[in-house]
Amino acid sequence: MSDTDSFESKLGKLEALVRQMEQGSMPLDAALKAFEEGVSLAKECHQLLDQASQKVTEIKQTGEQAPFEPEA
Repeated sequence: MSDTDSFESKLGKLEALVRQMEQGSMPLDAALKAFEEGVSLAKECHQLLDQASQKVTEIKQTGEQAPFEPEA
C-alpha cells in the first residue's frame, strides 16, 4: 500500500478486506493480518477526511481557495 493512494483507493481496499473477513473462511493468521491492515487503512482514511474538513473550514473562513494537498 502506498502513501500516495487516494482516499477512494484506500476505502476500496478497506471494503475488500471487510468483505473477505466477513466470509469467515480466512485462517486466523490471515484474518489478524487483514484486521491490522484494515485498522491502518481506516486510520489513513480518517486522516484524509480530517484534512479535507480542515481545508473546507479554511476556505469558508478566508473566502480564498487554496490547493488541497493531502499529507497522507
